[in-house]
Amino acid sequence: MTNLNRRTVLSASLAMAIANVAMADPTPTGGALSKVEFLVLFKSTRKLGLYRAVDGKPVLMRSYGVDLGFSPRGDKGREGDGRTPEGTYFIDRRNPNSAYHLSLGISYPDVNDMAEARAKGLDPGGDIFIHGGPTSFRDRFKRDWTAGCIAVTDREIEEIWAMVPMGTPIAIRS
Repeated sequence: MTNLNRRTVLSASLAMAIANVAMADPTPTGGALSKVEFLVLFKSTRKLGLYRAVDGKPVLMRSYGVDLGFSPRGDKGREGDGRTPEGTYFIDRRNPNSAYHLSLGISYPDVNDMAEARAKGLDPGGDIFIHGGPTSFRDRFKRDWTAGCIAVTDREIEEIWAMVPMGTPIAIRS
């Protein structure tokens, strides 16, 4: 299967799973860390959920409170706007040597994001991650301090790192 076909299949599967998330039990199952199949971030509630499908239904494995970009409302449109993008992406890189403890790269911008930004004569930006630390920012700014990334505690990124493989889809919703 080509990379484009794989992404199309994964996007369709993720869309169906997200449609069912509202009906899923909102209580994380806890237990041992296991690989998840997709992530959903709800920006308005600042919650990141890690899910697996069980018997065709999404099951929330873990949930985390997050900090977002310093201007969290709306979709990311350009470099430096402080917004966390909205859409369906994939975990496309892992950085064990991140300045933010550990980080998982998100495949923003995709071809649609690039086309929208370029049509407006803008740079869409990039380097959007799920990451931990540094606590100095969190202590000083309290909430929504990143340049557009999704921040959790160092302990939480260690759990997420262990559970989220490369290629895992992530849906980021308002």
